[in-house]
This record gives sequence, C-alpha cells and structure tokens, in this order.
Amino acid sequence: MNLKQYNSLYDLMEAFPTEEACVKHLEKMRWPCGIVCQWCGCSRKFYLISRSHRYKCADCKREFSVRKNTIFEDSHLPLRKWFAAAWLMTSHRKGIPATQLERELGVTYKTAWFMHGRLRAVMETMNEHGGPMDGEVEADETYIGGKERNKHKSKRLNAGRGSVGKKPVAGLRSRKGKVKAKPVTSVNREELHTFIRANVVPGTQIYTDEAPAYNGLMHYGHESIRHSVGEYVRGQAHTNGIESFWALLKRGYIGVYHHFSWKHLHRYLHEFSARWNMMHLTSGERLDAILGSAAGTRLTYQELIA
Repeated sequence: MNLKQYNSLYDLMEAFPTEEACVKHLEKMRWPCGIVCQWCGCSRKFYLISRSHRYKCADCKREFSVRKNTIFEDSHLPLRKWFAAAWLMTSHRKGIPATQLERELGVTYKTAWFMHGRLRAVMETMNEHGGPMDGEVEADETYIGGKERNKHKSKRLNAGRGSVGKKPVAGLRSRKGKVKAKPVTSVNREELHTFIRANVVPGTQIYTDEAPAYNGLMHYGHESIRHSVGEYVRGQAHTNGIESFWALLKRGYIGVYHHFSWKHLHRYLHEFSARWNMMHLTSGERLDAILGSAAGTRLTYQELIA
C-alpha cells in the first residue's frame, strides 16, 4: 500500500513527475504479479513499445497498455491529470465541483464533468467491496433538495413544505465504519425493508429512529430511539453515525455543488459514500484504492448523458 501522505497537489505532482512514473505505478497496482495480456490473458512474453507505453503480446500479437479495460481507456488525457483528479476528489471531504476541477487541471468543463462521472463509477465499484454489513448497523432516511421557498416561483410545486420537491434517500452505516446510501422512490416499509435485506446480513442488530416504516423487521435485532420526545441515545441505540454522514452530504450539496441532478443523484451518493469509507486512509492509500479499482469499469460519454 502507498502509505505516503500527499498534503498538496504539488506533493502529488512531485511524486509523479512524468507520465512514465504514472504508468509504472498504475502497472504495479494493476499487475502486482506481472503483466497480463488484456486480449488473450497470456502472461508468458511481451514486447515493450516504449514510445507509447504499450506492450505487444508474443502469443496473440495484439497491442495493449495499462489503460486497456479501465476508466482511462480511450482518454487522451495524460495519467498525471487523472491522478490529480482522483486525489482532488478523494481529498475534499465535501466534494469538488467540475468547475473547480476544470481550473485545477486546465481542461474544459465538459472534460472535467466526464472525469467526475468516470471516477464516480469507480467509487460505485469500491462501495460494493466487502459484501453485506453485519454486527451493528444504523439505518435512517433523509431528503435531498432545496427548500420550496428558496426556489424560483416557476419551479415551486406549491404543494406544501417539508419534503415537497425533494428526493428520498435511504442509508445504512455499519458501526465498523462503512456507509451505503441509495435513492428510493418512497420511505415506506416495503422500500426500506427491501434496502436493508439487500445490504445487511440476517441476525444483525439494527438501530433506527421511531419511524413506523422500520417496524416488523424480520430476522434482525431491532431497537429504535424516539427523537420526537428528545431521546437521541439509549445505551447502544442511536443513529448518530448515519446522521453525521447525512450532515456531510448536505453540506456538500449546499456549499459545494449547490444542486444534485436527480438523474445523477446515485452517482453523488456513491462519491460521498466512498470518500466516507476511505476517511481513515492516507491520501496515498486513497489514491491507490481508486487506481486499484479502475480495471473492469468503463463509462462512455453517451452512457453518462443517456
């Protein structure tokens, strides 16, 4: 693992001063036991085409590079900019908007936005590592979106306050640290129970608030606390962990992104969840976590805007 702490973007660029340095590091992350042909799977013999950092397989005679079958494939950007984008996205606790990524990397807004999408796709893959949660798990739900009174008159629904105009999100936080969040169509019993069953091992102890939708959880231990009467902790029963995640997510929404497209809401949730799940790692370890999960993930621009 890369235990190095990059305290600034300058530190990162000093650590990876050339494209070749980035290629060698990515190769070490992707092929720790030796190069593998991305066409035929052979690992016997390769010819190095040094001018383009490519290899030619001695068996199938086809060329490939370390970018093949990763989010970096078909990208004309140097890996140094991809490394910088990954470091920036994992180092800003509340996220970094595409407009700032555009300025920091010297790319167009469209390119920065596309890089955001590809890196979030990797973060989605990372969030699936480790399987379902067990032990003690907190479950809660929240709503994402702006207040009706702050919207332009043409965009107000004029249907009340509270959750009107917002999107519901369900979340889980293991007391071991891992978080998972997902947009849901409703915070009713069927939706929340389905979400819990899909992501939590039966027999796990679940802690929730007093929302009636959590009642009747089968095959789980379940304790709830009553926020409505000022109860926030009772022994081990509380939802403070998942509520801390909601607070960070909403500060990112309000102070950094200002708006989450409902179409891409799940991508924002993957980003914030992955960053939360890596909070105890060094910046070098976070970078390597992204690079180590880049293989097998592809996202084209047409898929992103579809």
